[in-house]
Amino acid sequence: MVSPLLTGCILLLLTGCVLDDQPSAPPVSPPVAASPTPTPTPAPELVGDDLALLQESWQAYRARFVQDDGRVIDREAGDRTTSEGQAYAMLRAVMINDRDTFDRTLAWAEANLQRRDANGRRSDSLWCWKWGKNDGGNWGVIDGNFASDADLDAITALIFAARQWNDPQYLEVARTKLADLWELSVAQSNGKNYFLPGPKIAFQPQPTELKLNPSYLAPYAFRLFAQIDPDRDWLSLVDSSYEILNESARLSAIGLPSDWVALDTTVGSYQPLTPPSPIRSIYGFDAYRVWWRVALDSAWFDEPRAKAFLQQHLPPLKSMLQQQQKVPAQIDLQGQPMVNYDSTSQYAMLYAAFVEIDPQLAEQIRQDKLLSTYRDGFWDNDAAYYSQNLSWFGLFFPIDIPTSWLQP
Repeated sequence: MVSPLLTGCILLLLTGCVLDDQPSAPPVSPPVAASPTPTPTPAPELVGDDLALLQESWQAYRARFVQDDGRVIDREAGDRTTSEGQAYAMLRAVMINDRDTFDRTLAWAEANLQRRDANGRRSDSLWCWKWGKNDGGNWGVIDGNFASDADLDAITALIFAARQWNDPQYLEVARTKLADLWELSVAQSNGKNYFLPGPKIAFQPQPTELKLNPSYLAPYAFRLFAQIDPDRDWLSLVDSSYEILNESARLSAIGLPSDWVALDTTVGSYQPLTPPSPIRSIYGFDAYRVWWRVALDSAWFDEPRAKAFLQQHLPPLKSMLQQQQKVPAQIDLQGQPMVNYDSTSQYAMLYAAFVEIDPQLAEQIRQDKLLSTYRDGFWDNDAAYYSQNLSWFGLFFPIDIPTSWLQP
């Protein structure tokens, strides 16, 4: 049994914290070599204004947030680096066909975010989730736990890279990470497999007690993982993901996903997480990504459960947009606004979702909420790390990626 104190500490660490602004750390040499003569597959079709905006934004982001050695800097959180940031950069780089940046961000993470045991030996191939300047003034790993969404996104990027640049080295790295991700972040309970947000010690404190983050569930990624790692039942996570998404949304009076939920697998009962828990069941900045991840499964793999989820759970937010011209950035389980401001990153994720079920509203969001906040390569401002990434992914969404990226 894990002590409540230890579990609480890990959960609190994984929710993040803000450090003071600090200069970036010295570079390291990339350990991953590029293939000398790749034969690339076609990149996604980018045309007209979409091409210009996405390229401009990526170039601005790369110059502002990606250090020369490949470290991605979160300017709003004390210049720290997270595994999420490295994975987002890899995913964007492969989508925009920037192999140099892809290799540098991968190399930095592999060299600096290694998880190590008490004897200093590398314990697995996953990444520590937080790196920065510690209380002693030294730069390095601040939290040795992993956040599984980052490893999931990094592995997805590696699979795309192998297919985009015809280099099997990336698949070998991906397979090594998949073995560890399954071992350390997939819980077996009551005959089902569940994808946890991080280490089992924190998120499965008892065999039938799980703490879950719906925005970490990526059915499209689990389908890709099954293609290259047939030894593990990744497709079972597709089914449990839709179960979690649909059932946990019932906690909300208006059917919205939550940042975090608890599940008793014995009876299949979902419960809200409330204070003093450091993680809460509200609709907020984590939950936005549910719309994007579900929309990708609909668009890429034509999953009917994905479209049904969007059709069932988006109407309350559509009503808010039509009646109030905005959606609050945080909404409680009773469906009431918790703040009086909205969020560009939420609109980007909603844009991706409405492209699938209501293209007219999607275009309205694009014009009124996304393009209106974009200036000179940045959404909101040039320190808004999260807005840059989610806005870019959202606007990239409707662009067709090559079929060869989605199939073996």
